[in-house]
Amino acid sequence: MGYAKTALLMAAMTALFMGLGYLIGGSSGMVIALIFAGGMNAFTWWNSDKMVLRMHGAQPLSPGDRFGLHDMVAELARNAGLPMPRVYLMDNPQPNAFATGRNPQNAAVAVTSGLMRSLSREELAGVVAHELAHIRNHDTAIMTVTATFAGAISMLANFAFFFGGSRDENRMGIVGTLAMMFLAPMAAGLVQMAISRTREYAADKAGAEICGNPLWLASALAQIQRGAARIDNLRAEANPATAHMFIINPLHMHKRDNLFATHPATENRIAALQKLAAQGGYGQQRPVHQPRSGDDWAGSGSEFAGRFEGREVIEDDPARPSVAGRPRPVRRKRREEGRDEGEGPWS
Repeated sequence: MGYAKTALLMAAMTALFMGLGYLIGGSSGMVIALIFAGGMNAFTWWNSDKMVLRMHGAQPLSPGDRFGLHDMVAELARNAGLPMPRVYLMDNPQPNAFATGRNPQNAAVAVTSGLMRSLSREELAGVVAHELAHIRNHDTAIMTVTATFAGAISMLANFAFFFGGSRDENRMGIVGTLAMMFLAPMAAGLVQMAISRTREYAADKAGAEICGNPLWLASALAQIQRGAARIDNLRAEANPATAHMFIINPLHMHKRDNLFATHPATENRIAALQKLAAQGGYGQQRPVHQPRSGDDWAGSGSEFAGRFEGREVIEDDPARPSVAGRPRPVRRKRREEGRDEGEGPWS
């Protein structure tokens, strides 16, 4: 089903390219657009994951990393029945994460440094499980292809503005060209919105099953939403077509129209997870991962060492859901204070 949806999306985008090419340059413009779309389809299928990871400055992590992240992903991937994805870390203060790749055999999970230092181990497990659910559902191919095509549609609109208005074969005229310049990116936003909403709910539910507790993911979503609202993600702002790939929209709320929001409302997602927890009694289940002795969650000894030290983390909110029936974890406000993460089932 995942491949069929991806093929349908590629076909629709190719038809859109051909139609716009015809409006801009007649039959010759349509042929050029067809050739361009065909080449972009092939390139996107094989290289889009690498492009997205490069856009966000993601660096690979190896087994045994001091974060313990690779080990956690491996355990949760086995629990999900998936091959081991590649694991990446983005040096970005905003807590967030995404998955990418054309299929489960060529998938990757990327998290930000801000996510690592602001979540408990339980919450991080919920986030990783959510991203693995996207991989298992074959959402990553659709998300990555959509991101690439959305950027290309905006590029095509700019091309029409600069080169289409004075052409004799232009079927739209200057008014039509200007209208397309604004409507084409809007259409891309509608495609992203339609794909994202049901996909996120499905990944939340499957992620809760993979990690073993819906409340872990619910708590993580609340924490990430607060961080995303007040911390800039400059790479995402520079590449807004990739916003729908993240677990929480990385773009600030005041910079986007809610009509074209790429994610369901976070409070609705949290409510659905809390309802799932109440119905299934997940709160008493144990996680599948037990971290190695000596894991340093602050990242000491890695290429990002020192960048976490002395930084404030996002404060706990009294409304934040408890994790696995335990009190909310006590967070390390500053690394030099030598305070631990607090007691929890991941300890």
